[in-house]
Amino acid sequence: MTTFAVHPEVTKAAVVAALGDKVKHIDVALGEVTVLVAAQHYHDAALALRNAPGCQFEQLMDLCGVDYSEYKDGAYDGLRYAVVCHLLSISLNQRLRLKVMAPDDDMPVVASVNDIWNSANWFEREAFDLFGVIFEGHDDLRRILTDYGFIGHPFRKDFPLAGHVEMRYDAEQARVVYQPVTIEAREITPRIIREDKYGGLQ
Repeated sequence: MTTFAVHPEVTKAAVVAALGDKVKHIDVALGEVTVLVAAQHYHDAALALRNAPGCQFEQLMDLCGVDYSEYKDGAYDGLRYAVVCHLLSISLNQRLRLKVMAPDDDMPVVASVNDIWNSANWFEREAFDLFGVIFEGHDDLRRILTDYGFIGHPFRKDFPLAGHVEMRYDAEQARVVYQPVTIEAREITPRIIREDKYGGLQ
């Protein structure tokens, strides 16, 4: 038995019906629906998208952070941090991108959706680790990819390429120690060698 994907416009109508005035913006691009909700409605919207008839997004496929601070060469003037969820309805064979902007650039906080989709657990930890987004209500929000003593959030656009500290093993102390970065920032341009008749070409 073949199950055909729901047309994006049908998905869009179902999402609008389920979320009502929680929708800040919704559009269809490249055959996929993206809906933006405000941070205060994010958790309720996620719950509705999982349960509402016509939506039934049972699975959270991915969740990631986004830093818009250098978007469009700095011409973007909106909120800096977003959380983006990719949802899948197995029963209706449709997909949705759910997006929320953290309302405070200095302390980006949004609700956790781990109680709605338990697959959000490690995704939210990753977004916290790499972007510094705090997920309120997550019961185990700690770093997942970087070291416990790591300083900063490496996927933020203003994070230095060499980082803030480096670690090494100190034989005298018989342990790993942190120290300021000793790598000097420099630009390396590859040298190009052009030869006449290279590879038998004239």
